[in-house]
Formats: sequence, structure tokens, C-alpha cells
Amino acid sequence: MRLSQVLVLLAAEPEERISFRDILAILSERSFAILVVLLGLPNCLPMPPPIPTISALLLIMIALQMLVRRPEPWFPGVVLRGSVARSDVLRAVKRALPVVSRLERWSRPRLSVFEPRLAAMLSALLLLLMSIGMLVAAPLVGQVPYGLAVCLFGLGQIERDGVLVLSGVVAGAVGVALSASFIYGVVEAIRNFV
Repeated sequence: MRLSQVLVLLAAEPEERISFRDILAILSERSFAILVVLLGLPNCLPMPPPIPTISALLLIMIALQMLVRRPEPWFPGVVLRGSVARSDVLRAVKRALPVVSRLERWSRPRLSVFEPRLAAMLSALLLLLMSIGMLVAAPLVGQVPYGLAVCLFGLGQIERDGVLVLSGVVAGAVGVALSASFIYGVVEAIRNFV
């Protein structure tokens, strides 16, 4: 199942609130990669706390499960019972669907230079690093490069497209540079104040 199909199914949910359990039920066998994109999407625009923090923590859980090679995602009951308003889902789908559809038309399996098991391990480590970066990013806008990185990375995993994965790595590097400059600025401001 392609990500655009998942987005259409999510938008078609009739309930006023959609639980995380319902979202997992919609996903296909590639649920790890699709979850990565879905959790990255809210961070592609400046978001107020605690949205980036919650997304980052869930992405860290996913990355750790990928590292230990779980066959499917596991989340505690408190996470599964969490829900999002259908109106928020519709708004996100409306924004994301045209871009996702274009990327799906353009992408194809390529640049698969690593043996599958090694590729899975490297993917999990990269996702873990990007998720930690999102967790410590500068407030409001700092998570945007990480959100883009995670979305491109996840879509690259779904489509088996190494170019998209590498694009995600580049966006993640931009996020690291922005975070480093923010931390440097804060440290310098404290030093000048003292």
C-alpha cells in the first residue's frame, strides 16, 4: 500500500476523533516506514509544544524497535488510546497529499547499495539520530528540517528509493547545523551575560 492510499483512508475515517490504534489498523505490512512519515508530517511546519516532543519520542520508540528487528510496531496502551481530531487529520492530508502523490510518481527503487539487513540497521540508526535531533531542536522552527528529513526518509523507505533517503539525510544535516548554531548562540548569550 502506498502512502497516498493510506492518507486517503485516514481522511475517510468517519469518527470525530481517530485513535492511534485506528491508524495502526489502517497501515499495511510496511507500517514502520509509513508511521515514520505520519509522525514527521506535523513537524514540517512550525508547531507549538508538545507536538514536536511527542512526535520525537514516538519516532525514537519506532527507531529502537527497528534496531531490534521487531516485525511490527508496538506501543503501550496509553499511546494507542491517544487520538487526534478528524478535522486535524483532514487538514494534514489536504496539505500533504499533493506533495506525496508527486513524490510517489517521481520515485522508484534505486540506489539500493547495501545488503537488506545492513540497510535496515543503518536506517534505524539514522532515524534514531534524526528523532533525537527533533527532540532537542530549537523551539517552533527548529524541528522543521527534521520533520522534512523524517518524511523524506520514511517515503524513501516505502518506495525503496535511495535518492529520497539521501535527501532526508541532507535535510537532517541542515537540522543539525541549525540546532548547533542555536545552541552556540544560547551559550554565547549566557557567557556575555555573565
